[in-house]
Amino acid sequence: MRTLTVEDASIGYGAGDPVLRDVSVTVRPGEILAVTGPSGAGKTTLLAAMAGLLTPAAGKVLVDDAALSDRDHAVSLGVVLIPQDNGLAAILTAAENISVAVIATGGTPAEARRLTTEALDRVGLTGHGDQLIEELSGGQQQRTAIARGLALVGDVLLADEVTSELDATNRQKVTDLLRSEADRGAAVVLATHDPEAANLCDRELHLLDGEASWVRG
Repeated sequence: MRTLTVEDASIGYGAGDPVLRDVSVTVRPGEILAVTGPSGAGKTTLLAAMAGLLTPAAGKVLVDDAALSDRDHAVSLGVVLIPQDNGLAAILTAAENISVAVIATGGTPAEARRLTTEALDRVGLTGHGDQLIEELSGGQQQRTAIARGLALVGDVLLADEVTSELDATNRQKVTDLLRSEADRGAAVVLATHDPEAANLCDRELHLLDGEASWVRG
């Protein structure tokens, strides 16, 4: 399994001032890091850099010893991102959204069917696989996106506000699933504004006014 490292990274968009400055953090296999902070503090920005979607203006993001160059490079190193907006294709069913992702990352159709069935069961959506995304509630869509992330069996799992649409029972179920991913050896990062979810993580990095500080490190 792999270690995710952010080294002295300043991260932003275009030529504007960076959203985050001089962020350094290491996430090791088997642990869950909570990234917290108010809306607009840069949680999604940090996860985007960790996922290879943003290149730091200074510093770097590494998976083991490899500095990420772009999203394709991150995917090749086993970095899975569950985005805040879920990123699901509305014209596909829940199962198809998952299967397509597995096949796109090198899985066979048989593996895709197996992993899709297992992942839907893990998030409590057995029986909903044939429903179109637009037919699902917001919470069910969020759980489908989580199932897709689980089915990709990443070495690094980045989860952006994945409990925001969920009730207390399903929030607990999802945090348990993230723990099981860490237990199998993944390095897990959860961006959240939910203090209860953050407290279930091993460490907590708080973002505020462009800077990162440890709440629990």
